Amino acid sequence: MLDPRHLDALAAVVEHGGFGPAAQSLKLTLAAVSLRIKSLEDQLGQRLLVRGKRVRATPAGQALLGHVKQVRLMEADLLAGLVGGEARAGERWQSLSVAINADSVSSWFLPGVAPLLARQRLLLEVVIDDQDHTHDALKSGDVVGCVTTRADAMRGCVAEPLGVMRYHCVATAAVAQRCRTPRGAVSPHKLLAQPAIIFNRKDALQDAFLEQHIGLRQPAYPRHYVPAVEAFETAIELGMGWGMVPTQHLPKHPTLTELLPGATVDVALYWQHWTHEPPSAQRLTAAVKAAARERLAPLADPPRAAT
Repeated sequence: MLDPRHLDALAAVVEHGGFGPAAQSLKLTLAAVSLRIKSLEDQLGQRLLVRGKRVRATPAGQALLGHVKQVRLMEADLLAGLVGGEARAGERWQSLSVAINADSVSSWFLPGVAPLLARQRLLLEVVIDDQDHTHDALKSGDVVGCVTTRADAMRGCVAEPLGVMRYHCVATAAVAQRCRTPRGAVSPHKLLAQPAIIFNRKDALQDAFLEQHIGLRQPAYPRHYVPAVEAFETAIELGMGWGMVPTQHLPKHPTLTELLPGATVDVALYWQHWTHEPPSAQRLTAAVKAAARERLAPLADPPRAAT
């Protein structure tokens, strides 16, 4: 059997990024933490950590950390049930980690789950990543669920359809004018001469728009990278270039205009989570699905479970 003290040491080292900070958090000596990690690695016969400037888990260590997080959630739910079910003032807060794309966080996810978090005394750790890559955090065991474009469920997980986020290609009136011909039509040549505002290097929405509506496949064009939603949209408002903004955010930017009215890019989103969830994670899943039903366009796909 795995020693819980050894597992706590592993989790602390990865969470704090090093043996020293982990020792401080556990109120142990550095030698004691190192010994616990060594004992765990000897027991399992493989390395669990990659030592470096910032310590990180190996694939085996990531799998073990996923187990640790599930056990902690189940223990917390069990204790809450033993003392009366609903969380009460004075009880410990419980943490859940999720991976979400930046556009979803403020537009529908947080407004939808905030009441549950307060009622159940749940603390949320949000890992921000592109919707095409958030599933990596679930696969590594870092989170209990993720908002992703991946429809096929990963092993041990369920993929449930949430809905569609619709994106519009927008710019200021001045930038839009520079992209048009004298007759008002969008000129591909002029559009590609203007910089695009892109969230980060994983963001493929602009390329999707150009391919779907202009017929251009991954063309070259100048790009600004602005990896923060508010700053990203501010950059568009300042006339730095054109970019893709979700429908939910358009009312906040009345000065922006669509380059091609009605030409949108639809991104289908799914909630992937563990097949066997502790009660707190089950309640979060229910809240996420309810929030998506209220705020996203419907996506008619059945839930999918991995075998």
